[in-house]
Amino acid sequence: METLEDIEIIEPQTKNMFAKVNSCGLIGVQAYPVEIEVDISGGLPNFILVGLPDTAINESRERVKAAIKSSGLEFPNKKIIVNLAPADTKKAGPTYDLPIAIGLLAGNEIINSTNLSNLYIIGELGLSGIVRPVNGVLSFIILAKNKNAKGVLLPKENIQEASLIEGIDLFPISSLSESIYTINNIKTIEPYRKKPLNEIQNKNNYSNLDFCDVKGQALAKRAFEISASGQHHILMIGPPGSGKSMLAQRLSTILPPLTYDEQIDVTQIYSACGKLNKEKSLILNRPFRAPHHNTSTAGLIGGGPIPQPGEISLAHHGVLFLDELTEFQKQVLDSLRQALELKEITISRSRKSCTFPCNFTLISACNPCPCGYLGDPIKKCICNIKSIKKYLGKISGPILDRIDLQVEVKRLTENELLTKYQTESSKEIKERIIKAREIQLLRYKKYKNSTIQSNANLTSKEVNYFCTIDKGAESILKDAIKTFALTGRSYDRVLKVSRTIADLGSSDIIKDEHILEALQFRLNTFVNI
Repeated sequence: METLEDIEIIEPQTKNMFAKVNSCGLIGVQAYPVEIEVDISGGLPNFILVGLPDTAINESRERVKAAIKSSGLEFPNKKIIVNLAPADTKKAGPTYDLPIAIGLLAGNEIINSTNLSNLYIIGELGLSGIVRPVNGVLSFIILAKNKNAKGVLLPKENIQEASLIEGIDLFPISSLSESIYTINNIKTIEPYRKKPLNEIQNKNNYSNLDFCDVKGQALAKRAFEISASGQHHILMIGPPGSGKSMLAQRLSTILPPLTYDEQIDVTQIYSACGKLNKEKSLILNRPFRAPHHNTSTAGLIGGGPIPQPGEISLAHHGVLFLDELTEFQKQVLDSLRQALELKEITISRSRKSCTFPCNFTLISACNPCPCGYLGDPIKKCICNIKSIKKYLGKISGPILDRIDLQVEVKRLTENELLTKYQTESSKEIKERIIKAREIQLLRYKKYKNSTIQSNANLTSKEVNYFCTIDKGAESILKDAIKTFALTGRSYDRVLKVSRTIADLGSSDIIKDEHILEALQFRLNTFVNI
């Protein structure tokens, strides 16, 4: 009987060369580690990419081959297998060009492979060997830092964005030749050091919009002040030309400034989408997004074969303005339910699901009827009851339930149009709002490991705990439940708005006047649709 000792071991005629390079991929706006394994062996010349690459990655074979030759190096005329691990996750984009080329050169012993240990590499290659910038760099750097990487080799044009994250060495390069030199001499090269944060912040652009430009509309302005103080959603209803869009565009001017963590969150989303301004690596101002009413569900909440963030995520920590709300498709509006409630949206595909953050303030506006002049004192409405109900019925009950403030924006009077007197400026209103936000943060900071940032984020349990009302307000609420057809959710939202109004008045207890003012922003227009 033949044993293992009797079996003749045939030595391979050629030596297999192997290398491994660390890189990153994106799922939504979050990065995940990708190991690029390169095997160079004998046999017929072939270049095989495995690990669920998309078209852009498959095309990288030609870019890598041309870049290596353009850099004055010989491309190995052998069988090459490149594996992108984990193999069960779809890979997309040209981010892997540079690490694949580095892996090939390391396998061919042109690059010192020992220096690749725990070094992360990202970048797109041009045919001439230049290294082009890629999207999602901020997410990649955060991942590399969390993995305790010794450094990141990245395109030079991405360095300002990458340098926002402290505590990790960055090696910016502009060509494949430069990357070879950097890796082989990494111990003698000084990594890029971040500029002080205050130098970046001084580049802020201030908006020329101001609330003092808005004539009249005292009730609507008060609604916007309450909204900004507690992060409450608003629905404006009124005739064309009454100032709805003008009010919405100025909400950003009275919102509290972004914290540094919020700036990083917003910048990370825009970086992943490729919408980051290359001259300004850090987004300092709250986003304002105003998609057209023809926007699809995928355009609004995100989607695609490889899910990308939609408008609601691009409005994270900022404002989403939906003008002509009733012109949006009903299914598009209803897709907002989860986002308005949970402050995040999950998009599932066959292989993976992505969760995008979307903690935004919704500002919506519509006309009171198809012609726009229902209840107008000057222009007569030509719509019948049936068409009005159908028009307003496009806004479903569940969506209305999630909108805290509903305010009527009426036509300006003759005196309001002719007046030259300027009302309160955005700066004055903002001072009150910042004070109210500080009251909320101090209150919720004391509540067992709470992450609550504003009154609008309170759960039903937290509403009962924090929204203490006096006895007189209870009877008002009982009447309001019938008058305004309040559901459990809308009842909680009335209390949240009342809590914000009390904070603006520096009151610990919710009083009658706070409840009455909150109920003032529940329009009877929608109760019996």
